[in-house]
Amino acid sequence: MQNTDREYTESLISFIGKSPSSFHAVRNIGEELTDNGFIALDEKRRWSIERGKSYFVTRNGSALIAFRIPEGKPEGFSIIASHTDSPSFKVKVNPEIVSSGLYTTLNAEGYGGMLIAPWFDRPLSIAGRVFIRNGNGYESRLVDFARPFVMIPSLAIHMDRKVNEGHGYSIQKELTPLFAEGIEKGRFMRALAEAAGTDEKNLLEYDLYLYPRMDGTIWGLDNEFFSAPKIDDLMCAYSSIQGLINAKNGKNISIAALFDNEETGSGTKQGALSDFMKSAIKRICLSLGIDEEEKAMLLASSHLISADNCHALHPCYAEKCDVTNKPRVNGGVAIKFSAAQKYTTDAESASFLRCLLEDNGIPYQYFVNNSDIPGGSTLGNLSQQEVSIPSVDIGAAQLAMHSPYETAGVKDVKPLIDLGKVFFGI
Repeated sequence: MQNTDREYTESLISFIGKSPSSFHAVRNIGEELTDNGFIALDEKRRWSIERGKSYFVTRNGSALIAFRIPEGKPEGFSIIASHTDSPSFKVKVNPEIVSSGLYTTLNAEGYGGMLIAPWFDRPLSIAGRVFIRNGNGYESRLVDFARPFVMIPSLAIHMDRKVNEGHGYSIQKELTPLFAEGIEKGRFMRALAEAAGTDEKNLLEYDLYLYPRMDGTIWGLDNEFFSAPKIDDLMCAYSSIQGLINAKNGKNISIAALFDNEETGSGTKQGALSDFMKSAIKRICLSLGIDEEEKAMLLASSHLISADNCHALHPCYAEKCDVTNKPRVNGGVAIKFSAAQKYTTDAESASFLRCLLEDNGIPYQYFVNNSDIPGGSTLGNLSQQEVSIPSVDIGAAQLAMHSPYETAGVKDVKPLIDLGKVFFGI
């Protein structure tokens, strides 16, 4: 029995709920891949790859590459790239701030280009990873306080009568989350040690991020919308992995690449500008006995889909859209174009994708930015600097991008998964 649109969306919402940080998302995906027969590899060890089998490798605990090798001689690579991170606030080292001798707040800095106002007055928690000492040096553990733990309270309108006339926020002054009453020092580190299951003396360093303690939900007159944290870009990351797991074994080497730090420019060892995918492809070819000439021929016969959501027409701001291209929620896969080459789509790569979509009955639409409102870059044009192959940018059209609680269409999850299934089955 085929899943319904709602069932696909509920599965995505469940995944997002279990993935409050990039580290948790990669762990959860790794577990699902293992459950479906994928073999875990280690960058620090020699790879032994066999035809007809599936593998995955992680980097930094926050980026992942999963791939399947065809039974016969590969004819190319079929790659979908997405990212695991979302805009948030990162907890600084030495985080406790005493406020007026009454409260303790936490020192945090912005991560990525978030919408700031929606972070106020909602229950927040903290998740990520912590490094602790052990008998052999140190180890990493995932942590999640997993309860309403902090909040960023607004200043009452009585004290700022002009706040609704436009307000520029100071992250350092106004976005320090309220953590505790009183001024006793060291309580955050004690709480962190407890969450990590260790003694405070064993704590070393951490990568911790705020996230909203709000479950995803399906809503609307006909339950046509859903809202959740991190829809950008866990919706595409999850869909690409589901597509890979459920695809038939085709003639190409199928790769789902999930990078980190897209929201801050991708310039890290685990980002799209790193050698992660280039290195993985090189090692796959070496293990399969494919020489440099053959690899170059395979790459020339390959396709990359850069999967990152785009903006749907907003009901209150229709003028922000392009004049003739108005993507909508529940409109299917959005093919993204940019004359400034912020997206990699060209006529040939779009034609390739359209044939794939139309031949398999997958709905699609177009996204182009308003000419007076330039958009941001995404993964495709960055990853091209390391692995240059024909590429097309796609995503689902969504609302409230970079808010801590975003909105998309219930009917748009299945088309992304279906695209992955047919693309990886080539």
